[in-house]
Amino acid sequence: MKGIVFTEFLDLVEERFGLEMVDAIISQSKLESKGVYTSIGTYSFSELLQLLQNLKIQTGISIDNLLLIYGEHFFSVIETNYKDLLSSYNDPIEMLASIENHIHVEVRKIYNDAELPTFIIKEKTKKTLILIYKSSRSMHHFGLGLMNKTFEHFNSKATIILEKIKKDGTEVKFIITKN
Repeated sequence: MKGIVFTEFLDLVEERFGLEMVDAIISQSKLESKGVYTSIGTYSFSELLQLLQNLKIQTGISIDNLLLIYGEHFFSVIETNYKDLLSSYNDPIEMLASIENHIHVEVRKIYNDAELPTFIIKEKTKKTLILIYKSSRSMHHFGLGLMNKTFEHFNSKATIILEKIKKDGTEVKFIITKN
């Protein structure tokens, strides 16, 4: 997993819960990296799981809700660093429908070894998008947070329903309806 995922996660934890919480979750985890991350490095996904689990223990917030909060936070990274990418769209449905064929292509140009989820379009109209998310990492709530902020970015609203296709969350259906 790319280091930017870790550096931004720890920034979020510090921003929301304080530097002491960052220290606590790092010290409670058995991290090969010792909790030292660079945005361009590559680290084991198990390290993020440990940090999330320890943050859940410390805060009482579920991992799904922590991932949702983190996805919403991570959108600000996209807004700051990838303005050109965002400005190439004028509609949130169009942008979300382009995840696989445009956005992930651009991400791979920067992080060629990035392990990204797969998004398959099942249905698309002007107001509706049904996506199938597939990832062994089950970070669908991170995706949901990004989707929420995508609509906010375009000053739009949507109802997003998440249905687990596989119980472990490795395959999920997003039913997105623009309000």
